[in-house]
Amino acid sequence: MIDEQLTQLRQEINYHLYRYHTLDDPIISDAAYDQLLQQLRELEAQHPDMVTPDSPTQRVGAEPLESFEKVTHPHPMTSLANAFDDEDVKHWVERVERQLPAGMAISDLEFVIEPKIDGLAVALTYENGLLVRGATRGNGEVGENVTANVRTIKNIPLRIPVSADSLDFPKGLEVRGEIYLPIAEFNRLNQQQLDKGDKVFANPRNAAAGSLRQLDSKTTAARPLSLFAYAIGYVDGAEVATQGEALQYLRQLGFPINPDITVTKDFGEVLNFIHRWMEGRDQLPYDADGAVIKINDIKLQQQLGIVGNSPRWAIAYKFPAREATTKLLEIKCNVGRTGQVTPYAVLEAVNIGGVTVRQATLHNFEDLAKKDIRAGDTVVIKRAGDVIPQVVKPILDLRDPDSLPYHPPTVCPDCHEPLTRFGDDVALVCINTACPAQLVRQIEYFVSRPAMNIDGCGVKISEQLVKAGLLKDAADLYTLTRKQLLGLEGFAEKKADKLLAAIESSKQHPFDKVLTGLGIREVGSAVAILIAQRTRSIEALQKATQTDLETIENIGPSIASSIVKWFSQPPNQALIEKLRRAGLNLEIALPDVKNEGALPLANLIFVITGTLPNWSREEAKAFIEQHGGKVTDTVSKKTNYLLAGEKAGSKLSKAESLGIPIIGETELKEQVGGRK
Repeated sequence: MIDEQLTQLRQEINYHLYRYHTLDDPIISDAAYDQLLQQLRELEAQHPDMVTPDSPTQRVGAEPLESFEKVTHPHPMTSLANAFDDEDVKHWVERVERQLPAGMAISDLEFVIEPKIDGLAVALTYENGLLVRGATRGNGEVGENVTANVRTIKNIPLRIPVSADSLDFPKGLEVRGEIYLPIAEFNRLNQQQLDKGDKVFANPRNAAAGSLRQLDSKTTAARPLSLFAYAIGYVDGAEVATQGEALQYLRQLGFPINPDITVTKDFGEVLNFIHRWMEGRDQLPYDADGAVIKINDIKLQQQLGIVGNSPRWAIAYKFPAREATTKLLEIKCNVGRTGQVTPYAVLEAVNIGGVTVRQATLHNFEDLAKKDIRAGDTVVIKRAGDVIPQVVKPILDLRDPDSLPYHPPTVCPDCHEPLTRFGDDVALVCINTACPAQLVRQIEYFVSRPAMNIDGCGVKISEQLVKAGLLKDAADLYTLTRKQLLGLEGFAEKKADKLLAAIESSKQHPFDKVLTGLGIREVGSAVAILIAQRTRSIEALQKATQTDLETIENIGPSIASSIVKWFSQPPNQALIEKLRRAGLNLEIALPDVKNEGALPLANLIFVITGTLPNWSREEAKAFIEQHGGKVTDTVSKKTNYLLAGEKAGSKLSKAESLGIPIIGETELKEQVGGRK
C-alpha cells in the first residue's frame, strides 16, 4: 500500500515538474505542488528503504565528490565544422552534393535548422526508462561523469515516461543535449554573486559550464540550469528515420526540445530563416552563438559519414562575435538627469558583431572596484544587441605592473561641485540643481520616445538649446520660437519648422507620457502608466500621500517616496504649472476600465516581439495587463495574439506556423477603445 502511494506521488510530481519546466504550462499552483512534495518527503522519511533514484526528492544534490570519473562514450560526440557566412554554407552544400548517391540532388533533401545554444554538451543515458548516467562531451571520446549534477536539473526526466500520455520507454536510450543557463536566471545569479561579494560570471555559457562541473552537486542544485535535447546517440527498441522524427520522439518521451527548430526542403529558406533568427537573437531567453544545419535523413547521414572529427552532414553557422578584447585608454564619468555620476570606459576602437565600439559602460564605482579595472588594461568587451557595450573584466596577465587602481571622483566632472552618497546607495550624486549636464540629460529624457517623443530633438540639439540659454527646464521647449531657432548654428527654416511642429504635436500625448518625461526617480514608462491609470490627473497625483500611492499595485515604498519628494520641490511644482499653461495633457484620456464591466483583453494571452513604434516592451506589457490581458515570453498554441514590431525575429515565424493572429500597436489600441 505504501509502495503504491509512493509510486503514485512520484509519478504525479514528476508530471507536474514536466508541465512546469518543459511545457511552461503548469496545471496546479505552486502551493499545491509544494504540498505534494512535502507529502512525499514525509513518507520517504518514514520509509527510507523505499527511496528510489527517480524520486523528485533526490534532485537536491548528493555528497561532494573528490573528482569526476571518466566516461567513454559508446558513440563519439563529434564536433561541427563552422561556417561564418553564406558563402561558407554554399561551399558546404557543394561538398555534400559531391558525396550524394547517384541520382540524388540537393533539391531532393530536407534540412533541419536548430539554434546553436551556447552551453555545455551532455549525453544522458537511460536504461529501462531510468536515468543512470550523465556525461560531459569532454574530448568527444571520453567525458566526465556528472550524473549527480544533471539529476538536479529540473527539466531533465529522472524516469521515462513522465506522464501517462508519453510513449513507453525504450530499453536503452542515449539523449544528447545542451545544458544552458537562461539569460534571466544568469542575470539573477550574477546579482546574487555581487550581493555576496563573490566573483560574477562573464557570460551564461561560463556560468552553465562552471555550475555543471561542480564537485558538490548541492551547488549545482542551487543554479537554475536547463536542458534542450537535440539528438539521439542511440536507441534500443524504437526506430527513427529522420532528425525531425528523432526530435519528435524525444518530445513525446518528455524531453524539452527547442521550439525554434524548423524543417524545410528549400535551401534558400534555410539561409533566410537563419538571417531572420539571427536578427532576433537578442530577444531569445537564452544565449545562442549560431545555428546548426543538418540533413534530415538519418540513413543519408550515416552514408555521408565523418571527416576528421566533424560530420559531413551538418555544419554550424556561427553568428558574429559579441565579445572582443581591446585596450582601455581612459576612465571617464557621465552625469545623468538625476545627478547620478556613472563611470564609463574610453576604448581603443574594436569591432564587435559588425559595430565599431569606442566606449563601454562600467556600471558603477562599486562594480568597477570589485573587478579592479584600470586605465591601460587590456579588457574583455561584451555587446548584446542595442545594449551599451560593457567591460566584462581585465586580462590580468597583460596588465602593466606600474598601473594604479582607479579612485572615484569627489567632485562633479561638469560643474565641479562636491558629490554626495545617500545612505548605503553605491551611487555618487551631484545635488547641484543648476548643473548644466543634468539639465541636458533631463531635456534629452523628456523628448525621448518613451516620454514625449519629440522627433529631431536629440542630445546634440538639447545641448545646443541649453548652451544658448533658451531652455531652463523642459517646459521652455513649448515657448521656443522660429526666430530663436533660426539664430542657432545649423538651423535653416525647414529644420526649425519641423522641430516646432514636433513640439506642438507632443501636446496631444497622453498623461502617462508627460509623467514619464518628468524624470522622477524610479518612475519609468511602465510605472507611469500604472500611476496615471489610478490617479487620473496631475492634481490628484500632487495631493497623493505615500500611503495613497502604495495602494497602487506594484508601487512600493521606494517609488512612492520618490514621487512624493519630487512633487514637494518648488522648482518641480513650477515646472508642472508651466506645462499646464503650455497646454499639455495632464489628465488621463482612458476610461476607467475597472468600472466598465469586463476588461477588453480579459482572458487573452499575448507575446510581444520586435521594436514597436511608440512603446517600449514594458509599456506594451503594462498596457495589456491593465486591460485584463496576460503577457508571456513564449509563443505556443495557447497564445491568442502576437504583438509584433520591426525586426520581429523567430517568434514571428513561430506564430505564423501556428496560425496565431499577428497585430501591431495600432490594432491593439483599437481593441481597447482607440487609445492614441
